[in-house]
Amino acid sequence: MLSKEFITDLKFKKTGEIAKLVQNQHDVGKLIFVLENLGHLPIGFNADFLYDLLQHQHTQVRFHAVKNIAKLNGKSDTKKLVELYQQESETNVRREIVSAIGRQRKITNKTILFSFLKDEDPKIVCQAIRGLLVFEHDKEVEKHLKPLINHQNEMVRTIIYKEYFSKENQTVNVLPHTETYRFLKNVVIHADVLDALKYVPDESVHLTFTSPPYYNARDYSIYQSYQAYLEFLEKVFIETHRITKEGRFLIVNTSPIIIPRVSRSHSSKRYPIPFDLHPYLVKNGWEFIDDIIWLKPEASVKNRIGGFMQHRKPLGYKPNSITEYLMVYRKSTEKLLDWNMRSYDFKTIEASKVEDGYETTNVWKIDPTFDKIHTAVFPVELCRRVIQYYSYKGDLIFDPFAGSGTVGRTAKSIGRLFFLTEKETEYFNYMQSKIKPNIFNENITKFLTLKQFIETIK
Repeated sequence: MLSKEFITDLKFKKTGEIAKLVQNQHDVGKLIFVLENLGHLPIGFNADFLYDLLQHQHTQVRFHAVKNIAKLNGKSDTKKLVELYQQESETNVRREIVSAIGRQRKITNKTILFSFLKDEDPKIVCQAIRGLLVFEHDKEVEKHLKPLINHQNEMVRTIIYKEYFSKENQTVNVLPHTETYRFLKNVVIHADVLDALKYVPDESVHLTFTSPPYYNARDYSIYQSYQAYLEFLEKVFIETHRITKEGRFLIVNTSPIIIPRVSRSHSSKRYPIPFDLHPYLVKNGWEFIDDIIWLKPEASVKNRIGGFMQHRKPLGYKPNSITEYLMVYRKSTEKLLDWNMRSYDFKTIEASKVEDGYETTNVWKIDPTFDKIHTAVFPVELCRRVIQYYSYKGDLIFDPFAGSGTVGRTAKSIGRLFFLTEKETEYFNYMQSKIKPNIFNENITKFLTLKQFIETIK
């Protein structure tokens, strides 16, 4: 009976028992099992049977044969691997061949690895780059790799940028990663967001969660054109990117919007805001991470299906829109999330851990909130999840379009700080009116005009 223990026992026998087992094995599934479980290969291991498998008709057999050949302590037969590469059509096998040659770490293999850089498959190119980067400060290697900053594939460009170009542009942060400026803590500014952000220092915000005003769907969001609307949001999120800490998150709540028709002789217009906004964000340094669907009860949304229910005629189908998007982005960085996490002390990490009952899917079923003053209010539960999942206690949470201030109140209630901007006087006053009965505390939260805000900075 085949088992890992049996395979290990045969592997260390000098009589070639493992080779006999493989050569006599006609069941492909069992053959792959043997190859998957060979593990570490001892010095002096006879690998001739592995080279014989390079011509096997089954892709996975060839793949695992190459993978095991790569374990031969730099003594694998490069010529045979190159011959297989030249005739191989399967990407995973070809990539494993490049990996096996790279793992030999031989100067004599540089020319072969250089040739792999010309492959049309970006996965092969990336693997070849990995094999060449072991030769640190090698001028010949740099000569071949640096021009790949102009490669058509974005993954190739990202690797080359990180290795050769980003280090020239590193800046020193004024503040520790976990901290922010005192004059931003629990502050609401009555001003246009772009005017306010001129005075906010770089890398001072840990998380931004916002719902931009919908294009010409409310009295407070009238723009000359849809393009002008998108360009305005681009400016806001460029500035948001500047003030965001390295590697931290931006979450934008939007949905397609319908502009009603002006008469029965005209059609209504539907604008796909989240999809049209996305290219502007990634162009300006935000890396797309996730899309979360906010699912609302059908009874809570405007009825669009009524007409179709009457006539049932094809082409006239208009479903009720019960979803909105939470588009999750991260400020582009070469550092992994672990670096961000390690910036916090043990006590903060433990206190910030998300409790049981967290959402495990990207579909969040949350009832909307209705308000007499603000017609597009964030539900507290939506804010709570976002802030808990994407920030630590003591972090600064930013909302450039604060509205009724739900982001700020929720942030404060779960141990975070907040910084809000709101240009509409009605909403700014409404937030102040909620001080006593709600979570805002008169002694801590500061409601400021732009002029007053500038004075606090001085």
